[in-house]
Amino acid sequence: RRARGDDRSALFDTWGDYLAAIGLPDHSLDLPRGTQTNALMMAAFERLGIALCDRALEHDLKAGEPVPIERRLIFAFDLPREDLDEAAFAPRFDVLHRTFLSYPARLAPPDRQGKFFALYKGTVARHRAKGAPRSRFTPAEAGWAAVCYGLVRHPEFVLY
Repeated sequence: RRARGDDRSALFDTWGDYLAAIGLPDHSLDLPRGTQTNALMMAAFERLGIALCDRALEHDLKAGEPVPIERRLIFAFDLPREDLDEAAFAPRFDVLHRTFLSYPARLAPPDRQGKFFALYKGTVARHRAKGAPRSRFTPAEAGWAAVCYGLVRHPEFVLY
């Protein structure tokens, strides 16, 4: 009787609303968990992945004091001073491939490394071109950032 006001309405008339307000789920209204990726999830992965690649590159390769390779987050390799050929690209690409796709690059389809090497070389060439827009990354760093972006956009990355 004390829980009712002067108008005889119950003070706590909709328990479900109050429970939801404090974070308890209402299983009669919850939607089942999706078992497939969707466009929103892929867009979120892409944006988070690009931010991760940029910040990791800044942390791992552009730090004022060089970060030891074992403490690097993503780019656990050194950049050579000279241009990379595909043989020098391969072990560095394998580090990123294992990081994002969780298996060695040698087990991937045979043309994958070549395609990513072409992406790297094309990005480096565009950053070196006369009149190219200024970038906070060197051409080699921009090339590795592009490879990183490609891996976080790879269909195998968003499968679960």
